[in-house]
Amino acid sequence: MHMGLPPQLSDEQRQAALAKAAASRKRRAEVRFKIKNGEFSMDTVLEIAKSEDAIAKMRVLELVESIAGVGKIRAKSILERLEISLTRRIQGLGRHQLQALEAEFTPLTATQPGKLVVLSGPGGVGKSTVAKALKNSSPFFVSISATTRAPRFNETDGVDYHFLSNEEFDDAIAANEFLEWAEFAGNRYGTPRKAVEESLRNGKSVLLEIEIDGAKQVKAKVPDAILVFLEPPTWEELVSRLEGRGTDSPERRAARLALAQEEMAAASFFDKVLINEQVDGVVASLIEFASA
Repeated sequence: MHMGLPPQLSDEQRQAALAKAAASRKRRAEVRFKIKNGEFSMDTVLEIAKSEDAIAKMRVLELVESIAGVGKIRAKSILERLEISLTRRIQGLGRHQLQALEAEFTPLTATQPGKLVVLSGPGGVGKSTVAKALKNSSPFFVSISATTRAPRFNETDGVDYHFLSNEEFDDAIAANEFLEWAEFAGNRYGTPRKAVEESLRNGKSVLLEIEIDGAKQVKAKVPDAILVFLEPPTWEELVSRLEGRGTDSPERRAARLALAQEEMAAASFFDKVLINEQVDGVVASLIEFASA
């Protein structure tokens, strides 16, 4: 008995299938990234798989390998111990296998919540540089802000910022999706609430690199948050940094300098003050604050 030939697809159907496959790969990559940086837990991914076909079809091995500190060799060992096939997809897991997988990655005791650290200071002081260094050298989850401003030439949506239209930003405010939001230099910036709260629940310390108004909002909502004010070594150095920014017009630089003077006066509101003489030193202090 001969098997029939697979149905012939039209060019339009083939293109649609390719586009769907590409979207599924992209979504799985996003989820793996969020698992690795602690934004998603095992429970979260298994819940997402119930409603998203792309995640339901993810291999369990691929999921486990993505968890920070596991890696390929340990992932295979875990699945073999739990009697889960190395080729099994999430949608193919039985009830007992799901329970075993959840138990494997759920601490027996309640996780100690992470610390929320808020970094703020005048424009040009080096907050973004410190945040990037912290993200690359520690287990901190560094929140990605949403903004209505246009991306700069070297910025990527979802990596540097979540770039939103004014309408999308309004919708997020209405849905209470921001932990804080504020207007700065004619644009709005906000901190997405969900990723921050989930990271804290999972025991991961979180850094918010935000403006002073936003920092005050966070302190009002989360009194235990540690507010850190970053100062320049000297006022002259801050002026030099702001004037050297190639992305600003002369009018914008003048406005930023005037605003920086006002911002420097806000230092007394903060729990800690750090002088940005060396980025590594600031990063070490932030890690110490979160560990105390």
